[in-house]
Amino acid sequence: MEEADGSERGGIRSALPLGSLIAPSGDEVELPELEGKVIGLYFAANWYPKCEAFTPALAAAYQQLRARGAGFEVVFVSCDEDGPSFERFHRAMPWPAVPFGDLPCKKSLSDMFQVEGIPRLVVLAPGGAEVVCPDAVELVHRYGDPAFPFTPARVAELEADERSKFASQTLEKLFSVGHVKNGSNEQVPIASLVGKTVGLYFSAHGCEPCVKFTARLAAIYGNLKGRSQEFEVVYIPMDKDEDGYERSRGDMPWLALPYDGAPSRELARYFDVREIPTLVVIGPDGKTVTRDGRNLVNLYFDMAFPFTEEQVRLLQELEDEQAKGYAPSLRHAGHRHELSVVSEKSGGGPYVCCECDEQGLGWAYQCIACGYEIHLRCGRDAEDGGAVGAGQ
Repeated sequence: MEEADGSERGGIRSALPLGSLIAPSGDEVELPELEGKVIGLYFAANWYPKCEAFTPALAAAYQQLRARGAGFEVVFVSCDEDGPSFERFHRAMPWPAVPFGDLPCKKSLSDMFQVEGIPRLVVLAPGGAEVVCPDAVELVHRYGDPAFPFTPARVAELEADERSKFASQTLEKLFSVGHVKNGSNEQVPIASLVGKTVGLYFSAHGCEPCVKFTARLAAIYGNLKGRSQEFEVVYIPMDKDEDGYERSRGDMPWLALPYDGAPSRELARYFDVREIPTLVVIGPDGKTVTRDGRNLVNLYFDMAFPFTEEQVRLLQELEDEQAKGYAPSLRHAGHRHELSVVSEKSGGGPYVCCECDEQGLGWAYQCIACGYEIHLRCGRDAEDGGAVGAGQ
């Protein structure tokens, strides 16, 4: 006969080394409340940025699943360094946690599921004895609450649906709204963008990398418009509030989605946007050209247009040819060791240039000993007489 406290054979208590749990308020949570539910063990810590970034995504999925009555519960297993940090982090979560002081329980769970990195979301079948998904972090990032119950069969369905959507993608289908706004707050029909190369720019106010990239993209946007290229950009706001959204738009000469979180979240999830700024480029046929528009802009500026594989290949060939004119090695004011020319095949990139702090790929001047790398073009700024060997 089953016991009322849920400790019957095969119950959650016998499957997992759980003692008492606590709610974010500090109240005790009874283990029977977990019985019959799919359980996500969430290993995380407040000091790790990836955990801070993932927790809101998991919370949104959790709330949506709870709202529609899905049998899902999350248990926070803290990797925080002290009690106050644990309490602050836990208060931002809507689910219970293993008490910070229950070290034996936390260690047993970490050992049981071989947790070596965070964030980690181990999903267990009802009862807790069977692992449904060893780590559902990627699934929550990509699909949100539709990933429930996180089984291989459900994942296969989602992936098939995703492939179908990308295959039939059009610009109109991408947007759940029919209009975007220009700088004068006039409505511009999405249909008017069909046939153009369109950049979907995911950004937010107060993000330092976004501020820097926005200025660069704006300059390139102006250059392409000046050459009458069929190029448009639509701001996909990741701002936390409408004031930030309006401030962001003030620095942008292009179109923008209205400030409404749902369409932006849908697009961010569809394109699996994990960080900002991100520039996704849609071709004239409505299909995705690249999700790597930011790096292509940083690498090739307006020459990256129209961002196709063919254009990138031509630019790489041009760079290969130009590299023949650079000195094979040089001394650079920013580094104490001699730098040597490397290509992608001999150890170059992707990298971030130590001189200008911008993206690099393939060709570089590199310190073999330290890994210090700069663009070939940044090497031109070496002090007079610093180059070693012929070639310039």
